[in-house]
Amino acid sequence: MKTIHKFRLEQGKAPTTLLLREGFRVVRCEYLVPDKSVYLWVEQPLSVGARNLERQFRVVFSGEPVPDDYVYLDTALDPFGPEAYHVFELPVVERELGISGADVLPGSNWRQTALS
Repeated sequence: MKTIHKFRLEQGKAPTTLLLREGFRVVRCEYLVPDKSVYLWVEQPLSVGARNLERQFRVVFSGEPVPDDYVYLDTALDPFGPEAYHVFELPVVERELGISGADVLPGSNWRQTALS
């Protein structure tokens, strides 16, 4: 079985860190006007055996440079403004996490941000 969760991505220089299940797939990116934020929808397996993976994403404006190793995922448009928000996945940190989605990583600013 699998499901889709919605995550809010913070704008700015600091990436948003998400705890995702191995085998995840980004399926949608959209700017939601009422929240004035970019959201990412991610399909994830519900398998008990799937490992938890820490992944980082960054939202940038058009024309803002990013390192060559960032991977472009999608663009979200503000339908009432001139802005375009581009979502990139940062390179994978070689670290697997053996914790559940409700656990918090000690010594970090990670937080669970799934909304649905």
